[in-house]
Amino acid sequence: MIDWRFPYPSQRMPVAAANVVATSQPLAVQAGIEALRAGGNAVDAALAAAITLTVVEPNNNGVGSDAFAIVWDGHELTGLNASGRSPAGWTRDRFASHATMPQLGWDAVTVPGAVSAWVALSQRFGRLPFASLFRPAIGYARSGFPVGPKTAYHWQFAVERLSDFDAFIEHFTSDGRAPRAGEVFRRPDLADTLEEIAQTNGDSFYRGVLARRIAAQAEIDGGALTADDLHSHRADWVTPIAARYRNVVVHEIPPNAQGLAAQIALGILAHHPLDTLHADSAEVVHLQIEAMKIAIRAAFEHFADPQSMRCSPQQLLAENRLEVLAKQIGGAALAPPPPLLAVSRDTVYLAAADAEGMMVSFIQSNYEGFGSGVVIPGTGIALQNRGSGFVLDPTHPNCVAPSKRPYHTIIPGFVTDADGARLAFGVMGGHMQHQGHVQMVSRIFDHGQNPQAASDAPRWRVFGDGRICVETGFDRNVVDELRKRGHDVRYDERESIFGGAQLIYRAADCYVGASDHRKEGQAAGF
Repeated sequence: MIDWRFPYPSQRMPVAAANVVATSQPLAVQAGIEALRAGGNAVDAALAAAITLTVVEPNNNGVGSDAFAIVWDGHELTGLNASGRSPAGWTRDRFASHATMPQLGWDAVTVPGAVSAWVALSQRFGRLPFASLFRPAIGYARSGFPVGPKTAYHWQFAVERLSDFDAFIEHFTSDGRAPRAGEVFRRPDLADTLEEIAQTNGDSFYRGVLARRIAAQAEIDGGALTADDLHSHRADWVTPIAARYRNVVVHEIPPNAQGLAAQIALGILAHHPLDTLHADSAEVVHLQIEAMKIAIRAAFEHFADPQSMRCSPQQLLAENRLEVLAKQIGGAALAPPPPLLAVSRDTVYLAAADAEGMMVSFIQSNYEGFGSGVVIPGTGIALQNRGSGFVLDPTHPNCVAPSKRPYHTIIPGFVTDADGARLAFGVMGGHMQHQGHVQMVSRIFDHGQNPQAASDAPRWRVFGDGRICVETGFDRNVVDELRKRGHDVRYDERESIFGGAQLIYRAADCYVGASDHRKEGQAAGF
């Protein structure tokens, strides 16, 4: 049972329906709903929404992104890791003159995996023809779409940051400026690219015309990415890590993604009586922050390409280990984790569910806004900068190396219980994501809050340097108590640093969808 009260200021109501799509941009939500009404299932809806997001929310994702997914087919969970690997030419010698991994340009570009995710999911689970999923996106790219207010806000900063990238400026600006909120923006080059991907079932992006254009531009610019790197890419089906939390099981994609950190934190919190305390009390927030700090340290020290990890997820989630870690949490703040790995906050997440019981948790991302700044001329393909997630320390499992996946912040989440699927959810926003997963799971399954209330609630965030930021909705007495316990905590009015949740909860007779007011999206259904 969930609590239908709404204790936090909200501009939204949850959406109860037999079929639901939730994501951060309304036009993408409607593309997903259109796929469902055309006879598609939740995977078709998720893909139609994801493809449309590459057009209408380009500051956070694109054709040149990576992606992860968790799918409940009505009987079991399946995970997909479609993150790309580094170019084969990325030896440590290539970065010998750098103190840290580059954030911009070709030396930040790993092979984009999003297109391979669309193909793999459609082939295994989809009902609709692959090309039909592209119709809304192609229409918005060719005819134009009104830019959302929050997208426009972040777009303007990217234009300043990436002003030295001529192809970026040509494709993503009008007369050298970012589009304004409500202004119709057209991306005809991307429309042609999406048509090519649709007609070739994605093959062109990794082996055909588009792959050759990407590789040729890399060679012109001195990048290491080659046609062989693109041709060698594969998306991998994986078994999500399952970790029990009280009466439910939380599922995350294994590393190189960071979802395991949320499971570590929840495994620690399971040894504390959060469900007997008030959801917004200083004691609950203190315990959550301390558990998260321990989990972040584990992520910074251990998470990497699974071929390079020295500790397995099972070792990090061992019950005796979690019990010992839980006992380390007392009444005062512990030392913060060392900020070892790069993080960002630019991502899109979506959830979809259909009347036959299929549920999808899907995420794709550029890493930082618009990615590396590299745009392939004439295509609208903006390439991610996921290579920034590597480190240069040769002793670290996440050290850069050829054909290796970097540490990833993007994570789709899923919760099951004794009756099967219960929640498809995510909290987009880089280093906030695993922290957001912990807060959503605790609010819904410790305190019974409905998904929209859980999303509306004020959030906390632990930064790598030990600072704790909380939203302005936090009670002043709670903040004062956290400070007395030794936390370096302050209020922060920036919505963007606290992520954006999208959730679909399976209730007894319907789904309940929720969409974060911190984003410009919605949940919709029928």
